Amino acid sequence: MNDTRTAPYEVAIAGRGPARLADSRMGPPPGPSGPAPVAAMTRISKKEREQAMPQAGREEQLRRYWDKHARSYDKQMGFFDRHLFAGGRDWICSRATGHVLEVAIGTGLNLAHYPVGVQLTGVEWSPAMLDIARHRAGQLGRAVDLRQGDAQALDFPDATFDTVVCTFSLCAIPDDRKAVAEMARVLRPGGLLLLADHVAASPWPARAAQALIELISVPAQGEHFRRRPIRHVQAAGFTIEDHDRFKLGIVEQLAARKP
Repeated sequence: MNDTRTAPYEVAIAGRGPARLADSRMGPPPGPSGPAPVAAMTRISKKEREQAMPQAGREEQLRRYWDKHARSYDKQMGFFDRHLFAGGRDWICSRATGHVLEVAIGTGLNLAHYPVGVQLTGVEWSPAMLDIARHRAGQLGRAVDLRQGDAQALDFPDATFDTVVCTFSLCAIPDDRKAVAEMARVLRPGGLLLLADHVAASPWPARAAQALIELISVPAQGEHFRRRPIRHVQAAGFTIEDHDRFKLGIVEQLAARKP
């Protein structure tokens, strides 16, 4: 979530908005004697279109939600920054070096926490939040390349960045595994991945409470409370160099090195 924005009926939603689903562009595999028949290709294409239609509708619904709540986001996140994520932005951003990509940059709440001298690029799915980030960058005098984009299909070549950052956003990206894979792809060998988010709590009663909250938060805004991005990072072969988990295990932050 990246990282939250709360509607009147929501409870302690503390994450960030989603990125768009990537479109499927892969056609059918060739048959044993060459390309698949045109009829088969047509059937597969129709199925893909049918699958994409509800995804596209859900995607647009979530985009409208985050655009609507963009102006109240900073105030709501301020509460969580003070009481739940205290120090998390400094912990993450102070480690960033070189050419830095922040995925789901939101309204730019991390901008003031980066060291002087980093070359910063930010990607955000919500146009309304991106406008606020641009305004914040101007107020701070911070040069940032801000772009609208998809965390699950980053529009950058492989091995582009020295550091990739994502804070309080993977909780609400539809496919967090795919988003982590994209972050790994655009990170240079030896580069640093920096993540912070709310995750599945350690005690089972807290996890049960999170499951109840998800009954509202997932349909309303795609917000998940029981994810563990660190598992995707480890599965990608990264070395965890620093790691902290606190507040009943609900908040997790990590620094991981790409092989």
